Amino acid sequence: MRAVIAEDSVLLRVGLVKVLEAVGHEVVAAVGDAEELLAAVAEHQPQVVVVDVRMPPGFTDEGVRAALVIRRQWPEVAVLLLSQFVEERYASDLLSANTSGVGYLLKQRVANVDDFVEALQRVAEGGTALDPEVVSQLLIRRDTDPLRRLTPRERDVLALMAEGRSNAAIAQTLVVSDSAVAKHINAIFAKLDLPSADVTHRRVLAVLHFLGVA
Repeated sequence: MRAVIAEDSVLLRVGLVKVLEAVGHEVVAAVGDAEELLAAVAEHQPQVVVVDVRMPPGFTDEGVRAALVIRRQWPEVAVLLLSQFVEERYASDLLSANTSGVGYLLKQRVANVDDFVEALQRVAEGGTALDPEVVSQLLIRRDTDPLRRLTPRERDVLALMAEGRSNAAIAQTLVVSDSAVAKHINAIFAKLDLPSADVTHRRVLAVLHFLGVA
């Protein structure tokens, strides 16, 4: 996997490079601001970029805005955002532009190397990876919408779907059978009044409802 890293903290940037190279991935560029990020993507055409939400010069949302540019100009490039704090609107902004190949993690997750690398791989392969803390915040924010029709277990399943988990991974996390997960997902589709379509399409729509961008 060919990656570009955009992080203004030199220590974290170097650490991310070492983590990815240690597991056999190629870091083709490691930069410190959004302008350099866009130039690196244009030059190297990586499979995935790891982007800090806040970067110079303003340290507000430069990374998010650069990520949105990347999604528009190079839709084949996956994007994983890193943030110091939970700012769930950035996840919604990114997912409203494209529903595949995106992720949003808190920086503290990088300390768990295996989980971070697995999330990055999932994003690079076209999936999603949302931090559990972001998912929790979204659950609180969305408590007054049609999602209230869901049972607690169905909400658990949908939250794990929003994190990018497969049916098998959801079953393992909740310690239930694969068939039980499938039944919960079908119930979610019905309660959210999602139109009959292929399962993948309805899965994306369910997550978008959850994130508030549908």
